[in-house]
Amino acid sequence: MSILLFVLGVLFVAVGIAASIALHEVGHLVPAKLFKVRVTQYMIGFGPTLFSRRRGDTEYGFKAIPLGGYVSMVGMFPPAKNDDPGSGTAVRPSSTGMFQQLTNDARQAAAEQLRPGDENRVFYKLPIWKRIIIMLGGPVMNLIIGVIMFAVLIMGFGSPQATTTVSEVYECVVPASQQESTGQTSCAADDPAAPAFEAGLQPGDRVVSYDGQDVTDWTELSAWIRDTAGAETDISYVRDGETINTTITPLLTERPVPDIDGRPKLDADGNPVLEAVGFIGVGSQQELVPGPASEVLPAVGENVVAVTGVVINLPQRVVEVGQAAFSDAPRDPEGPISVVGVGRIAGEVSAMDEVPIESRVATLVGLVGGVNIALFVFNLIPLLPLDGGHIAGALWEGLRRTVARLFRRPDPGPFDMAKLLPLTYVVAVLLMGMGALLIYADIVKPVNLFG
Repeated sequence: MSILLFVLGVLFVAVGIAASIALHEVGHLVPAKLFKVRVTQYMIGFGPTLFSRRRGDTEYGFKAIPLGGYVSMVGMFPPAKNDDPGSGTAVRPSSTGMFQQLTNDARQAAAEQLRPGDENRVFYKLPIWKRIIIMLGGPVMNLIIGVIMFAVLIMGFGSPQATTTVSEVYECVVPASQQESTGQTSCAADDPAAPAFEAGLQPGDRVVSYDGQDVTDWTELSAWIRDTAGAETDISYVRDGETINTTITPLLTERPVPDIDGRPKLDADGNPVLEAVGFIGVGSQQELVPGPASEVLPAVGENVVAVTGVVINLPQRVVEVGQAAFSDAPRDPEGPISVVGVGRIAGEVSAMDEVPIESRVATLVGLVGGVNIALFVFNLIPLLPLDGGHIAGALWEGLRRTVARLFRRPDPGPFDMAKLLPLTYVVAVLLMGMGALLIYADIVKPVNLFG
């Protein structure tokens, strides 16, 4: 059963990512057609064509390698300055220079797509704002999908929040420093008994009162416990409809200092910051609590900021992944992962029998939403062949033409993106190498999110 659930989780995310890629390309296709650009192909995947069908000017189909997709538009590259734009050649004479030849070959291939009547249907002749809209369409589509997924997650399923119901009771108390130094996870003979265990608390009990104060929030209860170390304190909890009143004495012990998100704070060396506080040895049962619509956009914004941080430091992060993949160093759970890693996480989540099915589905929805936010940010990197590279080229052309008008100089004409093809190939090779490294790392040294 676990294997079946693992496979179903992988399939859920795989279909979600495939649909996201297809809709990303729709984000380019629709404005291109609205602006009368002739679109020759809309393809999902790369390599040999498995299936296609032509409708009007456009061939729609699927390729053999389902790792992306593309929309092919005529006139992506302007003619060389010494060519007649109306001649249909739009190619400079051949050159023996390798980079110049790459540019000529690309321009020749683009020219061969042109046919009579395409003079005003080419991409490079569009106003700059229209070109930007076309290239922004894909990333914006991913952003929209991400917002929808986060809305479903937050408003439909809800976010996990601690309740006042006990999920587990520890038999003993092991100081956090001792756990860190020895890796001890089980009780030793000389470890003190946990106060909650001595007080008779059991999983499923709901704490209703502590030190004479009504308990309605787990965070508030935790603060009271931390502040009453060594003091015998009244506690009341409900079990099977019956209220049980007793006393408990929180034990003074070292525990990690939580940050605003509830995670352990780390010092400059990456070690948890510890403090001596009261501790009784219980865990809180989590439940999904739906949130209002007002929480959706802030959550998306936080995700965009987090992904942007990873992208800005991508070279360093990729080096760290490579070091972890070929050594005993652990993977950074906040670092980049491949689609293989995302699929593995989805499978592991789906196979967790101890986690409610609702929480598992919510996590899968969140994964698809997170992937779309990552696609949105990544595609805005201002380098070809990414969408951000085309946007940067259009903005540069607009700047050149604006400067020329201000200084009464001749119009410099369209910016020749074909000249950047050598750099484009370098970036493409680097991206493929990065993808291969991440896939390898996700196989031999996967990110460990679940202990």
